[in-house]
Amino acid sequence: MVNRPLKVAFQMDGMETVNIDGDSTFVLMLEAQERGYEVWHYLAEDLSYEDGVVTASARPVTARRVRGDHYEFGLEQRLDLRDLDVIWMRQDPPFDMAYITATHLLDLIAKETLVLNNPAEVRNAPEKLFVAKFQDLMPATLITRREEDVRKFREKHGDIIVKPLYGNGGVGVFHLRKGDSNLGSLMEMFLSANREPVMVQEFLPKVVQGDKRIILVDGEAVGAINRVPAAGEIRSNLVAGGAAEPSSLTAREQEICARLKPELKKRGLLFVGIDVIGDWLTEINVTSPTGLQSVNKFDGVKLEAVIWDAVEAKL
Repeated sequence: MVNRPLKVAFQMDGMETVNIDGDSTFVLMLEAQERGYEVWHYLAEDLSYEDGVVTASARPVTARRVRGDHYEFGLEQRLDLRDLDVIWMRQDPPFDMAYITATHLLDLIAKETLVLNNPAEVRNAPEKLFVAKFQDLMPATLITRREEDVRKFREKHGDIIVKPLYGNGGVGVFHLRKGDSNLGSLMEMFLSANREPVMVQEFLPKVVQGDKRIILVDGEAVGAINRVPAAGEIRSNLVAGGAAEPSSLTAREQEICARLKPELKKRGLLFVGIDVIGDWLTEINVTSPTGLQSVNKFDGVKLEAVIWDAVEAKL
């Protein structure tokens, strides 16, 4: 454990976009302040590299749980990121080349500064591809750009879910029934918008009962919420209108977490949120997982403190 105040920075989206009632980064920031840490904020676009030094134009920030007045900045300074103790990489996807470039820049200082999650492993473990390493834990899945393959997959499995490979927040997720005539148009839209494949999965009817988000800290499950889709929806993401309700782990979910633990610890993925529908693992969220405030509310805990304890242990 460290016995001095830490100097920490949050590489994230703009503070003006923060939802103080739901944002996990916000409570990580509040906990850092409670511990007397020196807290800084910057955007991914504020990163620079020159002559072997990675810097960021950052501002000291004070966060407070006051609606409409939840942050205050100090004067902007150019920080040598090697002088920080901890950097949280918490900007939201899309997981595009800008995101990947930021992981490369942070990787250059990762031996001097603890970057969370490990930037090289964030780069190597995009949400929807990382889960493919655990094929027996996930539902029937196809990753392809070939419309013919999608049609054959639907013939085999019936109802399917089609979603962008690098999206987030439930954006662009479609439920296609076996006889739906929109498949061709949908694939045309996806393929014209980007060069990546799409992810196609068999539809899991249990999604109407909820899509569980389980929080893991250094590989250990520390809490969960069940996210129930709104009426007429199949997307359970809270930003897409899903409702959170308290939940505990089933034996199957404990099995899934136990399988993931060694891989998450090996990769330095300290704060992870996995998604489980029924008995199936659907995503492993390593970029900017959420859910801390909902678990805190239902379980009467303070997961941001658990996370910072784990960070201090690593230092």
